[in-house]
Amino acid sequence: MTSSNASGGPWSDLERPPLNARVLRQALLLPDGLWSSLDVVTSTGSTNSDLAARAAELPEGAVLVAEEQTSGRGRLDRTWSAPARSGLFLSVLLKPDVPAHRLGWLPLLTGVAAATGLVKAAGTDISLKWPNDLLVTVGGEERKAGGILAERAGEDGVVVGLGINVSLRADELPVPTAGSLLLAGAVSTDRDTLLRAVLRSLADWYGAWVRADGDPEASGVQAAYAADCATLGRRVRADLPGERMLEGDAVSLDGDGRLVVATEGGGTEAVGAGDIVHLRATG
Repeated sequence: MTSSNASGGPWSDLERPPLNARVLRQALLLPDGLWSSLDVVTSTGSTNSDLAARAAELPEGAVLVAEEQTSGRGRLDRTWSAPARSGLFLSVLLKPDVPAHRLGWLPLLTGVAAATGLVKAAGTDISLKWPNDLLVTVGGEERKAGGILAERAGEDGVVVGLGINVSLRADELPVPTAGSLLLAGAVSTDRDTLLRAVLRSLADWYGAWVRADGDPEASGVQAAYAADCATLGRRVRADLPGERMLEGDAVSLDGDGRLVVATEGGGTEAVGAGDIVHLRATG
């Protein structure tokens, strides 16, 4: 077997071997566990779209992983692209029996779970940018290495998508503000190991949250997110719907997972949707 493959087959880059679906299923599809199925596809447009289209027929805990996404989406309809087998591109189908007003915690919970799993498996620090980004430090600078997108699917389902840059090299970064676990000095970039760690962590956090009826405080999700959140304590600009802009200090998360921003006039505003730009640390 050689390191080149004219057909672009699964071993065209020996530094980026394909995921081992059989071993992943053995490790993750447990009788009493959350994950009910796990499929790995070579390429697809969007794992979120694919899983959402089948949400009505699938049980909770379905996992779809793609070696490559050609039309990956982030928040605000931004595109997410990366070379094949350079990251983890997956979606999971969840059907949480919790009050509807607490569903906004799902992307934040996923961020906590992903960060927890990656710190253990990759050995690199991960911080969270509200509401859905995973940050690493590369050359002393914050870089985005991952993103989360949660979308309603059917009557009771939520598809949560997660994209993580694992082995992207500097010349492969889509934008200068992007990063990867490799560039952040990860001790492991084995995607099988990383995927197992992330999905096990997500099952643990999700289980605790559902058992607490979606209560972010009782489940520990709110405290864990605040502890890892790089946005809190920062001067931020929030680009809000309707072309409105808000600038102030990010001071806390409220019970609905919204970012509370202290404004110049001495008041506060809770931001539930929008694009957040980190300006500088407060104090």
